[in-house]
Amino acid sequence: MALRTETIGGVVMLLAAVAALIWANTPWADAYDSLRTFEFSPHWLHLGHMDVQHWASSGLLVVFFFIAGLELREELTHGELRDPKDAALPVLAAAAGVAVPALVFLAVSAGEAGAARGWAVPTATDIAFALAVLAVTFTACPAPLRAFLLTLAVVDDLIAITIIALFYSEQLDWVPLGFGVILIGLYGLLQRRNVRSPWVYVPLAILAWYCLQRSGVHATVAGVALGMLTSPKETPDGRPTNAERADHVLRPFSAGLCVPVFAFVSAGVGLGVSQLGSVFTDRVALGVIAGLVVGKFVGVFGGAWAAVRLGLATIGEDLHWHEIGGVAALAGVGFTVSLLIGGLAYTDPAQFERVTTAVLIASVLASAAAAVVFRRRARLRAPGG
Repeated sequence: MALRTETIGGVVMLLAAVAALIWANTPWADAYDSLRTFEFSPHWLHLGHMDVQHWASSGLLVVFFFIAGLELREELTHGELRDPKDAALPVLAAAAGVAVPALVFLAVSAGEAGAARGWAVPTATDIAFALAVLAVTFTACPAPLRAFLLTLAVVDDLIAITIIALFYSEQLDWVPLGFGVILIGLYGLLQRRNVRSPWVYVPLAILAWYCLQRSGVHATVAGVALGMLTSPKETPDGRPTNAERADHVLRPFSAGLCVPVFAFVSAGVGLGVSQLGSVFTDRVALGVIAGLVVGKFVGVFGGAWAAVRLGLATIGEDLHWHEIGGVAALAGVGFTVSLLIGGLAYTDPAQFERVTTAVLIASVLASAAAAVVFRRRARLRAPGG
């Protein structure tokens, strides 16, 4: 199925975001706002007031993070993260690519009341969007470069979900949190014993999600934890592993519904002169743009360069520093996770809208910068180039 490829998934997400932008800038913009703020949360669930936007970020997006957990487990088991020597370059680049954007954001937004709450907004890279841009603009992309970007983005997501758990969770309710941890542990135990029935795992996963949502820990943490615990152990008869089966079923659902719906209910911001003007006069929004476009590039490229110069990592023979620079620019595409953190950091609708617009602007700028680099490298790699 086409939705199992990152390129198609990224395009579907982009189309959803564009549709939201168009609708939000028509005379029917009020209908769009009514749709995404429509509340439906049965009182017996005790989840508080949950509107469409909250269900998308705390419900549907859990599937996206489950896939991220599967990818991280795959990288640790069979991929670049299996060998510490090979993993050093993308891991150190990802770490610097989180720290530097945060510092840039804090420097630009310093002095604004409540601005520091959003320090993590420009730290995340969107896997699907970034890989889609890479596939479209660099068809001659060498496999090691794609592996570098994928590993970088997976590690970036792990750091992001850790940040969400530590800094953007509400006041904890320890009873449901304890039950959630027990359920996640039971899920992992059954995976280790190679229990294969989805009729066991689906209820466990839903209950674990519910407990973490009730506890005050953002429920996407459950997605990553469950994904990382899903077993990649091969079966004696050659049947697909639990991780492969879960990926096969859930990746199209994530790419075709969960992420596009989240993008649709999050990306609809006004693009009039006054709205755009407010973005470029708001230091928080400017901090987001600077963090994603400048901070990500400096952090990822600088982290990779420093790791190689200090002897902590090596760069493969089929990689070129110009291509690493393209990936560093592309890391500034922070769409999905940046919007999620922005919504957690800023509860004021006007501020969140400016931050959302800033993320969109930064993602477009980062994509354009990376495309220029990759197009040039594609010409040079072509026969006779």
